[in-house]
Amino acid sequence: MENEKRRPGQTDVVLLSDEQSVSQVLVNVVENLWESVNELTRLRRTQNQNYFVTVFGSARIQAGTPAYLQARELTAELSKMGCGIITGGGPGLMQAANEGAASSGEHEKSIGIRIDLPFEQNANQFVGKAYQHKTFFSRLHHFVIASDAFIVLPGGIGTLLELSMIWQLLQVRKLYDTPLILIGDMWRDLVTWSGAYMLENGTPLASPVDLEIPKCVNTAAEAVELVAKHLERWKEIHGKS
Repeated sequence: MENEKRRPGQTDVVLLSDEQSVSQVLVNVVENLWESVNELTRLRRTQNQNYFVTVFGSARIQAGTPAYLQARELTAELSKMGCGIITGGGPGLMQAANEGAASSGEHEKSIGIRIDLPFEQNANQFVGKAYQHKTFFSRLHHFVIASDAFIVLPGGIGTLLELSMIWQLLQVRKLYDTPLILIGDMWRDLVTWSGAYMLENGTPLASPVDLEIPKCVNTAAEAVELVAKHLERWKEIHGKS
């Protein structure tokens, strides 16, 4: 196979039998693809028409529980202020958040950004507009480019991933002036733990200012208040009445 001859004039042809060259072609294509994606993600709308708050939280919380009701009331209040709501589109606290958003009657502002998972097939019933992703990478990036503020409710490993990503983007200033609001003791304890191990345990692994990025609150009402202040600044910047 190594002795296969290329046709005259086709010096750029790579034969499938040449595994090393084929592998290099694939690497080059993937690298070029990432460059194209990076360029496309620089694009933004000329003017933001709506203010969107992404709410992260557990898919495992059952309807009717205190945490579910808190999430629903939180987004209902935000919707009254004119905010659109974005979630992962699944069950649990995501459903609660979409339910609160839908209570305003503007279903198109209750958004779900979904991921293909074998145990979560469909968007919850309160999602007015759904987007579907096959990779966590593209889904997480969608949250970033679509959101003006983030609120994190109690959640598990997936919620922790989402929180950590937003926190780091704010740390390295890939996101600017974007509230990251954490509700509840579990996240306050996480920030406290981060300070103990990243700042006070020998060689600093972060800067003190990094630990001030997430705003920890106890109640949904406190979160709404922080969003309301940011929304007013956003309206001034974008010329909204």
